[in-house]
Amino acid sequence: MRMEGKGEEAATEAPGQLKRALIDATAGAIAGGISRTVTSPLDVIKIRFQVQLEPTYSWDLVRRNMTATSKYTGMLQATKDIFREEGLPGFWRGNVPALLMVMPYTAIQFAVLHKLKTFAAGSSKTEDHIQLSPYLSYISGGLAGCTATVGSYPFDLLRTILASQGEPKVYPTMRSAFVDITRTRGFRGLYAGLSPTLVEIVPYAGLQFGTYDTFKRWTMGWNHHRSSTTSFISTDDSLSSFQLFVCGLAAGTCAKLVCHPLDVVKKRFQIEGLQRHPRYGARVEHHAYKNMFDALSRILQMEGWAGLYKGIVPSTVKAAPAGAVTFLAYEFTSDWLESIST
Repeated sequence: MRMEGKGEEAATEAPGQLKRALIDATAGAIAGGISRTVTSPLDVIKIRFQVQLEPTYSWDLVRRNMTATSKYTGMLQATKDIFREEGLPGFWRGNVPALLMVMPYTAIQFAVLHKLKTFAAGSSKTEDHIQLSPYLSYISGGLAGCTATVGSYPFDLLRTILASQGEPKVYPTMRSAFVDITRTRGFRGLYAGLSPTLVEIVPYAGLQFGTYDTFKRWTMGWNHHRSSTTSFISTDDSLSSFQLFVCGLAAGTCAKLVCHPLDVVKKRFQIEGLQRHPRYGARVEHHAYKNMFDALSRILQMEGWAGLYKGIVPSTVKAAPAGAVTFLAYEFTSDWLESIST
């Protein structure tokens, strides 16, 4: 009888787990798509900075006594140049492969994250996940990010190439970029820069999700403290939209500041050998870097510490709202999908 009871319990749990996984995946995909589209202009500027071998700020040119000019020397100047040369669509260049990358990425990430948290907490309830140790939140986020990266990486590479090529275009479409890369670099070419990406994504995703959970926990504690010092006592643990937005904002900023140098290295590997117009400056030649550590060393040697943080301003400006919009959209979409499925 006991075995029959367990079998029946498992049979009833399976559909519930599948429904939860579908909700997480769908909410994650929608959240990622909204966030990527909203922040695409900042992402394009960030990529242009990261793949530019020359200094990205005029003060750096003066400090290093360089007579050569740089294509982009600041966020405002880059914005004006891209708009003048490529029009408004230039700020959404590469957005289609970006969406094809980020939607399955966030779908996999949130679904895997919820599964790992369910395993660690012994419960599928979100309120129980909040009580998890911060270390488990960081580890779950890192593993989820790693899994999602491997599944969606080729689209990330195509997005970087299309966003960095400028005018005149090297590849008019995503398909032409895909065909040329597989022809010249083989299937492995679609995974160029995967090593630094995985090294980056584990701490990045871990920090992003771990700090998000930590900030949510702190905010809930602050809400309880505030309600206990007033005449109104609330037992509701839910956070306001603004509080969720701020938690996501802080989480995205913290993660980006720590992991940015590895993102620069990844972008350099992704655009190796890309033929761009000379006005965009020196190009990254084929096999310019032997491996991730060689790339870090060479960038540091040739471009200084500033080289490892090229694009940090638009990257941070982008990461904060991107993280906030992603988490906020996920929370609302997830709640809405759960409400209509019950």
